[in-house]
Amino acid sequence: MSNFEIKTHNVGRTYTKPHFFILNKGLNSGKPMEQPCPNCFVITTNSEVSRESLYYLCLSLKIGKFFGYYLKGSVIPFICISDAKNVINTALQNYQEQQWQIKVEKLKKINAFEENLKQQIQAISQLKIALLRS
Repeated sequence: MSNFEIKTHNVGRTYTKPHFFILNKGLNSGKPMEQPCPNCFVITTNSEVSRESLYYLCLSLKIGKFFGYYLKGSVIPFICISDAKNVINTALQNYQEQQWQIKVEKLKKINAFEENLKQQIQAISQLKIALLRS
């Protein structure tokens, strides 16, 4: 799984290998994303399995605030590409595959539950608007 490459994303560039993006500016630095934005890094891997595993590793590092220590800048905080790579490599060294697969499955379930709650809140908000307009 440690076979990955991290680079600065150039707007308009497309990638053929399995990949995902990591936000590099703002307080959400380190957040993995499926779609690119102007301020992000791209992580490419050799297989879809390692892409998914690295995606959830980066998500857990973001949730655990491991990228926060490396934020620089006073107005708009950012993380350097070398610091992001070091955080990911350190996490990979502590990686135990069987335990990690259990955590990935739990993270997927939690994310699905969170998405469901967001949709419910949006539906409730629309219901309030409909009630007040009638």
